[in-house]
Amino acid sequence: MLIKISEEVKRALADGKAVVALESTIISHGMPYPQNVETALKVEAEVRKSGAIPATIAIINGVPTVGCSKEEIEILGKAGLTVTKVSRRDIPIVISKGLNGATTVAGTMIFAEKAGIKVFATGGIGGVHRGAETTMDISADLEELQNTEVCVVCAGAKSILDLNLTMEYLETKGVAVIGYGTDELPAFFTRKSGIKVGYRMDSATDIAKALKAKEDMALGGGMLVTNPVPEEYSMDADVINKAIDEALSEADKLGIKGKEVTPYLLDKIQKITGGVSLQSNIELVLNNARLASAIAVALSNL
Repeated sequence: MLIKISEEVKRALADGKAVVALESTIISHGMPYPQNVETALKVEAEVRKSGAIPATIAIINGVPTVGCSKEEIEILGKAGLTVTKVSRRDIPIVISKGLNGATTVAGTMIFAEKAGIKVFATGGIGGVHRGAETTMDISADLEELQNTEVCVVCAGAKSILDLNLTMEYLETKGVAVIGYGTDELPAFFTRKSGIKVGYRMDSATDIAKALKAKEDMALGGGMLVTNPVPEEYSMDADVINKAIDEALSEADKLGIKGKEVTPYLLDKIQKITGGVSLQSNIELVLNNARLASAIAVALSNL
Protein backbone atom coordinates (compact mmCIF):
# COMPACT_ATOMS: atom_id res chain seq x y z
CA MET A 1 0.00 0.00 0.00
CA LEU A 2 1.22 3.47 -0.85
CA ILE A 3 1.69 5.52 2.29
CA LYS A 4 2.78 9.14 2.10
CA ILE A 5 5.26 9.92 4.86
CA SER A 6 6.26 13.56 5.31
CA GLU A 7 9.92 14.36 4.64
CA GLU A 8 10.47 15.41 8.26
CA VAL A 9 9.07 12.15 9.64
CA LYS A 10 10.94 10.10 7.02
CA ARG A 11 14.26 11.72 7.98
CA ALA A 12 13.64 11.27 11.70
CA LEU A 13 12.83 7.57 11.27
CA ALA A 14 15.87 7.02 9.04
CA ASP A 15 18.10 8.68 11.67
CA GLY A 16 16.60 6.64 14.53
CA LYS A 17 15.15 9.74 16.18
CA ALA A 18 12.07 9.81 18.41
CA VAL A 19 8.76 10.06 16.53
CA VAL A 20 5.27 10.16 18.08
CA ALA A 21 2.17 9.22 16.09
CA LEU A 22 -0.98 11.32 16.64
CA GLU A 23 -4.53 10.44 15.62
CA SER A 24 -6.93 12.55 13.60
CA THR A 25 -10.38 11.46 14.83
CA ILE A 26 -9.87 13.87 17.73
CA ILE A 27 -9.64 16.63 15.10
CA SER A 28 -12.77 15.79 13.13
CA HIS A 29 -14.95 14.00 15.69
CA GLY A 30 -13.53 14.83 19.14
CA MET A 31 -13.94 18.60 19.40
CA PRO A 32 -15.70 21.51 17.68
CA TYR A 33 -13.92 23.84 15.23
CA PRO A 34 -11.68 25.83 15.78
CA GLN A 35 -10.63 24.23 19.12
CA ASN A 36 -9.96 20.95 17.29
CA VAL A 37 -7.36 22.48 14.95
CA GLU A 38 -5.83 24.63 17.71
CA THR A 39 -5.51 21.55 19.94
CA ALA A 40 -3.99 19.40 17.18
CA LEU A 41 -1.32 22.05 16.49
CA LYS A 42 -0.69 22.55 20.23
CA VAL A 43 -0.19 18.80 20.64
CA GLU A 44 2.31 18.76 17.75
CA ALA A 45 4.15 21.71 19.37
CA GLU A 46 4.19 19.86 22.72
CA VAL A 47 5.78 16.81 21.06
CA ARG A 48 8.48 18.97 19.48
CA LYS A 49 9.14 20.77 22.78
CA SER A 50 9.56 17.37 24.44
CA GLY A 51 12.27 16.33 21.97
CA ALA A 52 10.36 14.20 19.45
CA ILE A 53 8.89 14.65 15.96
CA PRO A 54 5.07 14.62 15.66
CA ALA A 55 3.35 12.55 12.97
CA THR A 56 -0.37 13.30 12.72
CA ILE A 57 -1.95 10.47 10.73
CA ALA A 58 -5.01 10.62 8.44
CA ILE A 59 -6.19 9.61 4.98
CA ILE A 60 -6.11 12.61 2.65
CA ASN A 61 -7.90 12.27 -0.71
CA GLY A 62 -7.53 8.49 -0.47
CA VAL A 63 -3.83 8.58 0.50
CA PRO A 64 -2.77 7.33 3.96
CA THR A 65 -0.66 10.23 5.24
CA VAL A 66 1.85 9.99 8.09
CA GLY A 67 2.79 13.53 9.08
CA CYS A 68 -0.10 15.77 7.99
CA SER A 69 0.59 19.40 7.11
CA LYS A 70 -1.11 22.33 8.88
CA GLU A 71 -3.31 22.76 5.80
CA GLU A 72 -4.42 19.12 5.94
CA ILE A 73 -5.19 19.40 9.67
CA GLU A 74 -7.25 22.52 8.92
CA ILE A 75 -9.22 20.65 6.23
CA LEU A 76 -10.07 17.84 8.68
CA GLY A 77 -11.00 20.31 11.42
CA LYS A 78 -13.31 22.42 9.26
CA ALA A 79 -15.04 19.40 7.70
CA GLY A 80 -15.65 17.95 11.16
CA LEU A 81 -18.22 15.16 11.40
CA THR A 82 -18.55 14.91 7.60
CA VAL A 83 -15.08 13.30 7.49
CA THR A 84 -15.26 9.50 7.58
CA LYS A 85 -14.08 8.00 10.85
CA VAL A 86 -11.58 5.31 9.85
CA SER A 87 -10.86 2.05 11.67
CA ARG A 88 -9.41 -1.12 10.08
CA ARG A 89 -12.63 -2.05 8.26
CA ASP A 90 -12.99 1.41 6.66
CA ILE A 91 -9.46 1.76 5.23
CA PRO A 92 -9.97 0.02 1.83
CA ILE A 93 -13.23 1.84 1.12
CA VAL A 94 -11.92 5.31 2.00
CA ILE A 95 -8.74 4.73 -0.06
CA SER A 96 -10.57 3.30 -3.08
CA LYS A 97 -13.06 6.19 -3.14
CA GLY A 98 -10.34 8.85 -2.71
CA LEU A 99 -11.97 10.26 0.42
CA ASN A 100 -10.63 12.06 3.48
CA GLY A 101 -10.55 9.88 6.57
CA ALA A 102 -9.85 10.64 10.23
CA THR A 103 -8.07 7.70 11.83
CA THR A 104 -9.29 6.26 15.13
CA VAL A 105 -6.89 4.72 17.66
CA ALA A 106 -7.04 1.45 15.67
CA GLY A 107 -6.61 3.16 12.29
CA THR A 108 -3.70 5.27 13.55
CA MET A 109 -1.96 2.22 15.04
CA ILE A 110 -2.11 0.42 11.68
CA PHE A 111 -0.42 3.22 9.72
CA ALA A 112 2.04 3.99 12.53
CA GLU A 113 3.23 0.37 12.50
CA LYS A 114 3.51 0.36 8.70
CA ALA A 115 5.61 3.55 8.86
CA GLY A 116 7.83 2.15 11.66
CA ILE A 117 6.59 4.45 14.45
CA LYS A 118 6.53 2.70 17.83
CA VAL A 119 4.84 5.23 20.14
CA PHE A 120 1.44 6.88 19.75
CA ALA A 121 -0.29 9.51 21.91
CA THR A 122 -4.07 9.79 22.02
CA GLY A 123 -6.78 11.02 24.40
CA GLY A 124 -8.56 7.85 25.48
CA ILE A 125 -8.99 4.44 23.89
CA GLY A 126 -12.26 2.80 22.94
CA GLY A 127 -13.33 -0.27 24.86
CA VAL A 128 -16.22 -2.49 25.84
CA HIS A 129 -19.43 -0.47 25.78
CA ARG A 130 -21.97 -0.65 28.57
CA GLY A 131 -24.47 -3.41 27.79
CA ALA A 132 -21.96 -5.18 25.48
CA GLU A 133 -23.01 -8.55 26.94
CA THR A 134 -26.13 -8.20 24.77
CA THR A 135 -25.08 -5.73 22.04
CA MET A 136 -21.52 -7.07 21.47
CA ASP A 137 -20.44 -3.43 21.04
CA ILE A 138 -16.68 -3.65 21.57
CA SER A 139 -14.24 -1.13 20.08
CA ALA A 140 -11.85 -2.31 17.36
CA ASP A 141 -9.13 -0.45 19.35
CA LEU A 142 -8.88 -3.46 21.68
CA GLU A 143 -8.31 -5.97 18.87
CA GLU A 144 -5.70 -3.66 17.36
CA LEU A 145 -3.88 -3.48 20.71
CA GLN A 146 -3.61 -7.26 20.61
CA ASN A 147 -2.29 -7.41 17.04
CA THR A 148 -0.42 -4.20 16.21
CA GLU A 149 3.04 -3.41 17.57
CA VAL A 150 2.59 0.15 18.81
CA CYS A 151 2.71 1.55 22.35
CA VAL A 152 -0.42 3.62 22.98
CA VAL A 153 -0.28 6.40 25.59
CA CYS A 154 -3.74 7.47 26.77
CA ALA A 155 -5.67 8.81 29.76
CA GLY A 156 -7.31 5.41 30.20
CA ALA A 157 -10.53 4.31 28.56
CA LYS A 158 -13.33 6.82 28.25
CA SER A 159 -15.60 6.65 31.28
CA ILE A 160 -18.64 6.30 28.99
CA LEU A 161 -17.54 2.63 28.68
CA ASP A 162 -17.71 -0.41 30.93
CA LEU A 163 -14.20 -0.09 32.38
CA ASN A 164 -14.20 -3.42 34.26
CA LEU A 165 -15.09 -5.36 31.12
CA THR A 166 -12.57 -3.34 29.09
CA MET A 167 -9.76 -4.37 31.46
CA GLU A 168 -10.90 -8.00 31.41
CA TYR A 169 -10.91 -7.96 27.60
CA LEU A 170 -7.39 -6.51 27.43
CA GLU A 171 -6.14 -9.15 29.88
CA THR A 172 -7.68 -11.91 27.74
CA LYS A 173 -5.97 -10.48 24.66
CA GLY A 174 -2.57 -10.43 26.42
CA VAL A 175 -2.17 -6.63 26.37
CA ALA A 176 0.04 -5.22 29.15
CA VAL A 177 -1.68 -2.25 30.80
CA ILE A 178 0.74 0.09 32.59
CA GLY A 179 -0.26 2.87 34.96
CA TYR A 180 2.15 5.81 34.76
CA GLY A 181 2.58 6.95 38.34
CA THR A 182 -0.67 5.23 39.30
CA ASP A 183 -1.88 1.84 40.53
CA GLU A 184 -5.33 2.23 39.04
CA LEU A 185 -6.84 2.81 35.64
CA PRO A 186 -7.52 6.51 34.95
CA ALA A 187 -11.04 7.11 33.61
CA PHE A 188 -10.29 9.82 31.01
CA PHE A 189 -11.95 12.89 32.61
CA THR A 190 -11.06 11.67 36.12
CA ARG A 191 -7.85 10.26 37.59
CA LYS A 192 -9.41 7.31 39.38
CA SER A 193 -11.72 4.42 38.55
CA GLY A 194 -11.13 2.02 41.45
CA ILE A 195 -9.84 -0.58 38.94
CA LYS A 196 -6.27 -1.83 39.31
CA VAL A 197 -3.86 -1.77 36.35
CA GLY A 198 -1.51 -4.66 35.65
CA TYR A 199 1.69 -2.74 36.40
CA ARG A 200 2.74 0.63 37.73
CA MET A 201 5.78 2.38 36.27
CA ASP A 202 7.05 5.79 37.38
CA SER A 203 9.46 6.73 34.58
CA ALA A 204 9.45 6.93 30.79
CA THR A 205 12.75 5.03 30.75
CA ASP A 206 11.23 2.05 32.57
CA ILE A 207 8.38 1.96 30.07
CA ALA A 208 10.84 2.18 27.15
CA LYS A 209 12.82 -0.75 28.61
CA ALA A 210 9.66 -2.85 28.82
CA LEU A 211 8.85 -1.97 25.19
CA LYS A 212 12.38 -2.93 24.13
CA ALA A 213 12.10 -6.26 25.98
CA LYS A 214 8.80 -7.00 24.22
CA GLU A 215 10.36 -6.15 20.87
CA ASP A 216 13.49 -8.24 21.56
CA MET A 217 11.29 -11.23 22.41
CA ALA A 218 9.25 -10.70 19.21
CA LEU A 219 6.02 -10.98 21.20
CA GLY A 220 4.07 -8.78 18.78
CA GLY A 221 1.03 -6.73 19.71
CA GLY A 222 0.81 -3.42 21.47
CA MET A 223 1.20 -2.05 24.96
CA LEU A 224 -1.13 0.36 26.74
CA VAL A 225 0.24 3.13 28.95
CA THR A 226 -2.41 4.91 30.99
CA ASN A 227 -1.56 8.43 32.12
CA PRO A 228 -3.96 10.23 34.50
CA VAL A 229 -5.27 13.68 33.53
CA PRO A 230 -3.32 16.36 35.48
CA GLU A 231 -4.80 16.90 38.96
CA GLU A 232 -5.93 20.48 38.29
CA TYR A 233 -7.97 19.41 35.23
CA SER A 234 -9.46 16.24 36.72
CA MET A 235 -13.25 16.45 36.94
CA ASP A 236 -15.36 15.50 39.93
CA ALA A 237 -16.37 11.84 39.43
CA ASP A 238 -19.99 12.42 40.54
CA VAL A 239 -20.43 15.37 38.17
CA ILE A 240 -18.98 13.57 35.14
CA ASN A 241 -20.80 10.29 35.87
CA LYS A 242 -24.13 12.13 36.13
CA ALA A 243 -23.42 13.83 32.78
CA ILE A 244 -22.46 10.47 31.22
CA ASP A 245 -25.65 8.79 32.45
CA GLU A 246 -27.74 11.65 31.05
CA ALA A 247 -25.92 11.52 27.69
CA LEU A 248 -26.22 7.70 27.47
CA SER A 249 -29.96 7.87 28.17
CA GLU A 250 -30.37 10.52 25.45
CA ALA A 251 -28.33 8.47 22.92
CA ASP A 252 -30.45 5.39 23.67
CA LYS A 253 -33.69 7.34 23.10
CA LEU A 254 -32.37 8.67 19.77
CA GLY A 255 -31.22 5.19 18.67
CA ILE A 256 -27.60 6.28 18.21
CA LYS A 257 -25.38 3.22 17.78
CA GLY A 258 -21.95 1.95 16.66
CA LYS A 259 -19.18 4.38 15.79
CA GLU A 260 -21.53 7.38 16.13
CA VAL A 261 -21.94 6.81 19.89
CA THR A 262 -18.62 8.21 21.18
CA PRO A 263 -18.64 11.52 19.23
CA TYR A 264 -22.29 12.07 20.22
CA LEU A 265 -21.61 11.39 23.91
CA LEU A 266 -18.50 13.59 24.07
CA ASP A 267 -20.39 16.47 22.46
CA LYS A 268 -23.40 16.00 24.74
CA ILE A 269 -21.21 15.76 27.87
CA GLN A 270 -19.39 18.94 26.86
CA LYS A 271 -22.74 20.77 26.63
CA ILE A 272 -24.00 19.33 29.96
CA THR A 273 -20.78 20.34 31.77
CA GLY A 274 -20.70 23.82 30.23
CA GLY A 275 -17.43 23.18 28.38
CA VAL A 276 -15.48 21.98 31.43
CA SER A 277 -15.10 18.49 29.92
CA LEU A 278 -13.65 20.00 26.70
CA GLN A 279 -10.91 21.80 28.66
CA SER A 280 -10.17 18.58 30.56
CA ASN A 281 -10.01 16.69 27.23
CA ILE A 282 -7.52 19.19 25.74
CA GLU A 283 -5.24 19.11 28.79
CA LEU A 284 -5.13 15.33 29.04
CA VAL A 285 -4.18 15.03 25.35
CA LEU A 286 -1.29 17.50 25.86
CA ASN A 287 -0.23 15.56 28.95
CA ASN A 288 -0.22 12.29 26.99
CA ALA A 289 1.83 13.90 24.19
CA ARG A 290 4.50 14.88 26.74
CA LEU A 291 4.72 11.36 28.16
CA ALA A 292 4.67 9.67 24.75
CA SER A 293 7.51 11.92 23.61
CA ALA A 294 9.56 11.07 26.71
CA ILE A 295 9.01 7.33 26.06
CA ALA A 296 9.93 7.71 22.36
CA VAL A 297 13.11 9.63 23.25
CA ALA A 298 14.08 7.02 25.89
CA LEU A 299 13.40 4.21 23.39
CA SER A 300 15.56 5.87 20.72
CA ASN A 301 18.41 6.09 23.25
CA LEU A 302 18.33 2.41 24.22
